[in-house]
Amino acid sequence: MPRVPPVRRVIPSSLAALALVASTLAVAAPTQTNFPSEIQVAGTRLQLNGAGTRYKAVFKVYDLGLYTAAKASSPDTLLKQAGPMRLQFTALRELPGTDLGLLFIKGLQENSPKDKVQKHAVSSNRLIEIFSGKSKLVPGDTFAMEYVPGKGTQFFIQDQPQGAPVGDAEFFGMILKIWVGDAPADHLLKKALLALDQ
Repeated sequence: MPRVPPVRRVIPSSLAALALVASTLAVAAPTQTNFPSEIQVAGTRLQLNGAGTRYKAVFKVYDLGLYTAAKASSPDTLLKQAGPMRLQFTALRELPGTDLGLLFIKGLQENSPKDKVQKHAVSSNRLIEIFSGKSKLVPGDTFAMEYVPGKGTQFFIQDQPQGAPVGDAEFFGMILKIWVGDAPADHLLKKALLALDQ
């Protein structure tokens, strides 16, 4: 059997190394969205806890910023916070509304006990209805999920509130787990939201 020239063996490993570097650079790059460092929610000053980009394969799906009253670098610390919070999104590609809502519900189901999912079925269905009501989001469109104690979770599309707030603190905790739970939508995004890559 003829000997394979060394150059042919080097090229694949070199390409793999370049792909790894490119991947690392993509992850390390700042979000396309310029999230403000602070916002006000229900009279409470919230700070940007972390921000990152949701990837699906090599494609950017959306940017996400997490706002909290106090810095949280672990899911446990985050979920124990009792004050207002906000998840702020910017679409980076065309997103069918129904698909987006169903993906959120899938993430919720994968990170929360079945009995809790059933307990909050009405609020979860509202989440699907809100996004299904918009045929699609296009790059640059914004949406948000904002929790205020005593009121519940308010959904926004293009900064416009979508109906009345739903659920309680437990329900919003389930929403947070879509991104910071044991089976997050994107592990690198989880690290970015909790500022674990700094």
